[in-house]
Parts: sequence; structure tokens; C-alpha cells
Amino acid sequence: MRQRWHRLSLRQRLALLYSGLLALLLCLLGFGFYLDMRQFLFESTGLRIRAQAKPVIEQYLFEHPDPAIQLPLIAEQLSRDLTSRDTTALIFDQAGALLASGRRLPEEPPAQPVEASYIRLALTGSNNVNIVQDDGEQRMLSLLIPLRPAPGAPEVFGVVQMSTPLRPIETTLQRQSIIIVSSIVIVLLAGSLIGYWLTSSTLRPLSDLIVACQKIAQGNLRQRVPVISPHDEIGKLTQAFDEMVERLEQNFQAQRRFIADAAHEMRTPLTALRSGLEVLLRGAQDDPQTAFRLIQSMHRDVVRLCNVSEQLLDKARYESGRSLNIQPVTMTDFLVEFTAQARLLAGERRVILESGPPLQAWIDGDSVKQALFHLIDNAIQHTAANGTIRLGWKVDQQQLHCWVSDNGEGIAEADLPHVFTPFYRGDRSRSRRTGGTGLGLTLVQSVAHAHGGEVAISSRQGEGTTVTIILPLTLPQAKHGRT
Repeated sequence: MRQRWHRLSLRQRLALLYSGLLALLLCLLGFGFYLDMRQFLFESTGLRIRAQAKPVIEQYLFEHPDPAIQLPLIAEQLSRDLTSRDTTALIFDQAGALLASGRRLPEEPPAQPVEASYIRLALTGSNNVNIVQDDGEQRMLSLLIPLRPAPGAPEVFGVVQMSTPLRPIETTLQRQSIIIVSSIVIVLLAGSLIGYWLTSSTLRPLSDLIVACQKIAQGNLRQRVPVISPHDEIGKLTQAFDEMVERLEQNFQAQRRFIADAAHEMRTPLTALRSGLEVLLRGAQDDPQTAFRLIQSMHRDVVRLCNVSEQLLDKARYESGRSLNIQPVTMTDFLVEFTAQARLLAGERRVILESGPPLQAWIDGDSVKQALFHLIDNAIQHTAANGTIRLGWKVDQQQLHCWVSDNGEGIAEADLPHVFTPFYRGDRSRSRRTGGTGLGLTLVQSVAHAHGGEVAISSRQGEGTTVTIILPLTLPQAKHGRT
């Protein structure tokens, strides 16, 4: 049974659940209405019979000053006056013996005395003794009315049994039950059809999502699902799905560009290496000077290939969630040492350290130093020999800001959004020069993201560039490595 249930589609299961709940609710309401109608008919019939009998009994009690003694004499006439075409009266004395029956005509309903226990209960003064009994071919409703010398008197000297057939009530109840069952079936069918339609229309975006996922699995990343209702859960799921596919498409396009750029970046030195080797194989080794120049060129190409491969590996490690070697680092000592190393690389350029507040930051010192070296290398490449490079740190809104600034060429405004793209080549002065790999800023961004931070860049052509690594003072727990 469970396997069959799970084989059904979500639409079918929801429709069946809705139909089942609707059927249960309708049955409960119908059954409750039937019971309420039955109780109402019984109570209203009893009230009607008692209301009809009360004035007759009171008249006899008024006309006979000692009714308890005269009951055997007036019982016959009292029962006749209380009997009608749909009700028969029986009179019992104080001992529970039957004194008279009011039935005289064939069309008057036959009545049988109820059990003696009910008579004794009525003789104790109970005013609400109602009994349903079978009387041959039909069922009868019998009501027992105590006879008292005066209204409200405690003593009871007799009992009147008023019996009426239940056929009218049962006919009404049968008719009502047919109406209730028919209404339940009609409402259930209509509700099930409407519920299935509503379920199908509500889940239609999920079907579209399934089709879209199948097409995406086949490689069509341009597939999107229209958002029908953006405010419900399915609409929000559809929006999230479209955003996810949009990001996937962008990532795949970026990956394709990255692979193409990496292949192009590595093809140039590889081609140069192959050419040098071919020259050597053709006999250039006989000329020592030519062979030496070729070997030097090949060495530069090999170094360049090694740099590219190492930076690609570093980028892959950072983006794959490499655990950082988090340790407490005193920023003053860290950047003073780094500045000394940067001055060795800067040549004639001035390298100025702008000290920030003394603090101890929890960072991966090697990774941050590597990122700063990439920034210094970029600044050196794009700053004149008499230029100035500044670096420093500060704390802003519980974040550590480390920056490298130069007064060199600057970056064109059109190139700024793309400077973190691997192997990006701008059309203007900040484009990559000989010796660079085009991965420096990309690795800086990867280091910042690995720490849970970000990189900010500002630049104007002819005025210089400032790159800031922004790191949180408290790293996410997931990023923490050994300390």
C-alpha cells in the first residue's frame, strides 16, 4: 500500500488527501445534521403530544374534585378524549394496572403498554419518560405523563401513556438522509474536481521546473521558468531557481573564458619553448652564444609557466575552501617586515608605510603576505621609477583594512569592473605587461574571500590606484584552521 502511495505523483497525492479530508468533513457534518434532525423531530413530537394532552387532563382534573378516587370511572372517557388519528392514550392507576385504552377506530394507531419499570418511574413523578418500542409492524413513540391532583403536587395517582407511530418521523429522516447522502456525493465530486484543478494549477510551476531541470541537464543553461505567483512558496522557489541557473550560466561562461584564457596564456611560452628546442635540435648548440640566449629565453618561459601553474593551484585551493592557518599576527611587526621586503623589490620607487593602530589580528599571515606581494608587484609595474607606493592598515567598523596605494597610471573606468577576472586584458594603460600572469588580483580576491572578507579598489587614470583588503576581525568558525 505504501509503495502504491509513493508511486503516485504529488498532484495525485494532494488531490487524494484533499478529497479524503473533504469526504471526512462532509460525512461528519452530514451525520451530525442527521442526528440533530432526529433529536429535533423526536423532541418536537413529544412536546406537541404533551401540549395537546395537557389541557384535556387539566379539564378533567378541574371537573372532578377527587380525581384520584374517580380515576377508574373517568379513565375510559379520558383515554377517548386523549386519543386521535395519530395518537392513542392508555390510562394506568397508581398500582401500574391498565385501566383503559382510548383506541376505538381501526385508523387509530394500536398501542401496547410499556414495560412496568417505565410505569413505576413515571409514578415516582418523572415528567420526561419517553420510550421507543416495536409494536408489531411499526415502531411507536410512547410518552408517560404522571397524573397529579393539582399542578405541581408531589403525589401521583396515575399515568397516561400517549403512543404515536414513528413512521412520519422515519419517513422524514429517510428523506433527509437521502438528501444528505446525495449532497455529500455531489459536493465531494465537485470539490474533488475543483481541488484537482487547483492542485494542478498550483503545481504547474513545479512541472515547469522539472522540464527546465531536464533541459539544463542536457546542457541548455539558458532555460528559465516563468514566475506565475511571486508571493507564494512555489513562486519564491521558481525565482530562486532562475537566479541559481543565472549564476550557473555566468559561472560556466566564466569557467569557459578562464580555460580559454589559461590555455592562451600558457600556449605562448609553450610555443616559445618548442621553437627554442627546435632551433637547438637543428644545430644551434654548435653556436655557444645562440644556445645561451635560447636557454635563457626558455628558462624565462619555464619560470612563467611555473608561476601560472602555481597561481592556478593557489586559486583552486582557496576557492575549494582550503583551511587557513589562522594565528595571532601583530600588524605593526608584520607590515614593517613586509615593507622592508617590498623596498627591495621597488627599486628607486619610494615605499612608505602608514602605520595604523596597534592590534593583533587573527589571520593567515602567509596568505595575506602573498596577497600583498601581488599588490606591490602590480604597483611596481604600473608606477614610474620615481613614483611612490604607500601601504598601511586601519580598523573600520570591526574590520581590518590593509591597503596598497600608488600614484601610477591608474585604471580606466571601463576596466575597473573586470580587474579581478583571471587573465583580463584591458585596452588601456593598466593592461598586463610582460612578465605578469593576469592572476594577481584574482588571487588577492581569493585570499580575502577565504578569510570571509572582500577587496575594494579605487582608481583614476593618471592619479594612481588604491587596493584595500578588508578582513573581519572575527573570522567565521568554518574558516578557522589550526592555531
